[in-house]
Amino acid sequence: MGSITTPNQMKKYYTIILLLLLSFPVYASHIAGGELFYEYVGPGSTANSSRYKVTMRLFRDCNSAGQVLTAETVTIGIYNRQTGNLVNQLGLNLQPIQTIQLNTAAIPCLVNPPDVCFQIGVFTNTIDLPNIDPGYTLIWIRCCRSDMIANMALSTGVGATFVTNIPGNTVLPTGHNSSPQFLVKDTALVCKQKSFILDFGATDADGDSLSYEFCDAYGGGTSSAPNPGPSPTLQLNGVSYKSPFTGNNPLGVAVSIDPKTGRITGTAPNAGRYVINVCVNEWRNGVILNEHRKDFILQVGNCDYAAADPLPQVGEPSIPQFNYEFISCKSFTVYFINNTNSSVITSYHWDFGVDTTLRDTSNLATPSYTYPDSGTFTIKLRVSGSNSCIDSNSVTIGIYPGFKGDFNVTGNCFKNPFIFTDKSSTTYGTINTWRWNFGDVATLADTSRLQNPSYIYPNQGTRNATLLVTDSKGCIDTVTKPIIVRDVPFLFLPFHDTIICSIDTLQLHAQGTGIFSWTPAYNLINAADSNPFVYPKITTTYQVSLLENSCIAKDTIRVNVVDSISIDAGPDTTICSSDILILKPSSEGLAYYWTPTTGIVSNPNIKNPSISLVFNPYARKDTTVVYSVRATLGKCEAKDQIKIKAVRYPIANAGLDDSICYKQKINLSATILGADFVWFPKNSLTNSNTLTPTASPQNTTTYKITVTDTLGCPKPISDEVIIKVIPQVIAYAGHDTNIVVNQPLQLHAEGGTNYAWTPTTGLNNPFTSDPIAILGPGIDSIRYTVRVTSGPGCFGEDNVKVVVFKTSPDIFVPSGFTPNGDGKNDVLKPILVGLKGLDFFRIYNRLGQLLYFTNSVGEGWDGKFQATEQATGTFVYMAQATDYLGKTIFRKGTVVLIR
Repeated sequence: MGSITTPNQMKKYYTIILLLLLSFPVYASHIAGGELFYEYVGPGSTANSSRYKVTMRLFRDCNSAGQVLTAETVTIGIYNRQTGNLVNQLGLNLQPIQTIQLNTAAIPCLVNPPDVCFQIGVFTNTIDLPNIDPGYTLIWIRCCRSDMIANMALSTGVGATFVTNIPGNTVLPTGHNSSPQFLVKDTALVCKQKSFILDFGATDADGDSLSYEFCDAYGGGTSSAPNPGPSPTLQLNGVSYKSPFTGNNPLGVAVSIDPKTGRITGTAPNAGRYVINVCVNEWRNGVILNEHRKDFILQVGNCDYAAADPLPQVGEPSIPQFNYEFISCKSFTVYFINNTNSSVITSYHWDFGVDTTLRDTSNLATPSYTYPDSGTFTIKLRVSGSNSCIDSNSVTIGIYPGFKGDFNVTGNCFKNPFIFTDKSSTTYGTINTWRWNFGDVATLADTSRLQNPSYIYPNQGTRNATLLVTDSKGCIDTVTKPIIVRDVPFLFLPFHDTIICSIDTLQLHAQGTGIFSWTPAYNLINAADSNPFVYPKITTTYQVSLLENSCIAKDTIRVNVVDSISIDAGPDTTICSSDILILKPSSEGLAYYWTPTTGIVSNPNIKNPSISLVFNPYARKDTTVVYSVRATLGKCEAKDQIKIKAVRYPIANAGLDDSICYKQKINLSATILGADFVWFPKNSLTNSNTLTPTASPQNTTTYKITVTDTLGCPKPISDEVIIKVIPQVIAYAGHDTNIVVNQPLQLHAEGGTNYAWTPTTGLNNPFTSDPIAILGPGIDSIRYTVRVTSGPGCFGEDNVKVVVFKTSPDIFVPSGFTPNGDGKNDVLKPILVGLKGLDFFRIYNRLGQLLYFTNSVGEGWDGKFQATEQATGTFVYMAQATDYLGKTIFRKGTVVLIR
């Protein structure tokens, strides 16, 4: 039996449900970013401790329906950086809340302005911490970030963890540290697909150097545990990004961060919320002390604006200490763009600031202008928007081309000074500052402000030295060059092994900077010179030492001594006429002299010249030249000769190209000068071992004759002849036909270009493809033959039989047929007499069903219907044709099929 719920019971249930709902934590997505940072206050209350003021700066979207800042409880977890264990906790107290908001009214021509507003809650407290070697990591965990985040794999319910580090004694054995603090400049206007600048710069109370980069954001609390408090061990888990976004590219590849200034620039992605996490590294004495972070949600608006933002494209950085923002130090021609690209801009007007006329103006969106002289000019830009608004702006530019930075460097060994010499030049003003970085990554002291400094590298390797130079006009240029730092002085010997004659003196050569010393002293002159003289009588190895301050380099030269030299020019040889031969004598000589120079293609004063001799066909003997060669080694010399004979190449002439008809033959006719020959291909040649073989190719063929010789040049020579085969002429005279007496018959032939009919009886023109034949009663039948010619006399023949009936034009159909496959009377065909063509021939069964149809002369019925043989019986035929005078002939009847 069912139960009944009373109104009092229903009220009780509703109360329980309400209490259950109230027992769950109330949360909403409200966090727009935050930064956890600290300041060193002074020594702690106990020995060997320090006091820090810890601050959590939390951003909340003004329009969020989530938890208000006054309800926030901020408890910081403090962890040992080495072990990751929780060592302390610190609750932070809320200070007065601030509000920052983007003033869109100050932005001209803004379409669909975004509402950018943040409440900033600052929570702070102080704590004393022991000075330990590993240092500390400070974190606060919270949920949830603002909803609908475009670059996260999960767009809602994403938590955040805010992190900073306090360096320990290991990294910072003396002194103390305060973390950097990011500037609060978070209300920049960022519109979708438009250029923007977002300043994420930071300040550092200790004056440490700062470098910036994008990095992965950390996740945090969850919807079920939005403010979980510190865990026993340190846990940092990165959030999951939505492709193609990453922690290093949180706004896409079109946006980057300046590692020196922290300025984020580029082209914004589509409208939406994007998590940005920037890491700033503190550097002190070349060592990173701390990685500090700021986590922020950037609102990209679905907005646009027509702002004037003139930007000269001069490729030069701005110099803040001068009264103009841009400088062109390379050229008088400057290109201009409006740095704020917009689809709502309808017109541009540029004034380049030279004179008051219109000669220095432009209405182009991206103009260029060539300034007539150097100086400072104010560029003005006025733009108009699609909503009739106007905005204008100006920028000042200095035009001082002709400035170029450059330098030279001398030095070799890492133990000695490298001298850097400024070679920079300028046309206007004077060069006034130099900033050198010698590329020694092991130290921060590898810099100088001198014009021509020196630097001693601590070890060998390749360094990249950089000079940043400026002049009094504000021009700036940076030059970087690789510096090779050796472990020994630079020492170069042009050769390490040489040979001299025992009666000669040889000068050795070495290159380098420093003090030279040659050993042994045996037959050595000027041992302290870079280029001494030696005259050893036996083979000797000389060693050279180069001392540059305390660096020493050594090398050796082996001097081989001989009492005399010899030369063998090689065996006499024969070459083919006009071929190139390289002479290769064998000798210890260092210099060579060839005579005569007849036929020498290259230098006659080298060891291996090349020669080419031409056979003289009019001489009674082969061309022969005897070459003499003299080799010298100082005062030693030797001579030899070589005889070179030039002989003629074989001669091959395959004859003239020709054409033949299909299946015809032709005699080839070749002439040669040589001992032997061969034809190819041979398969269509008869008597291929002769110079006049008979060729019978089936298609166009190239025949090649190759000639060799045993007396002259041994190299084969070939020639070719092409025999073109005219395709076979296929003659067609038409089908056999029947006509009646004195009825004109139109004959028709195909297959060529010229026609000749025989006999000529009854023909009006036997030399056309379409003659007309009229035959009288004296002829019962006649067979005409047509010869069809094409090309160079090639022909084909065909014939047609004409039967002459003494009747009028008619259609004859046999009364019966026997389709039994014996080859006799198997097909029922209509016989046309004196008819030009068949209109139709039809066969019906007794039920009136059409069994067969044709309109082609010569075709007939084989007694089958749809491949099924029909039984013996009577069938009806109908036939119709047209005679040569255009008259229609119709016949109908029956035919008997007999099996």
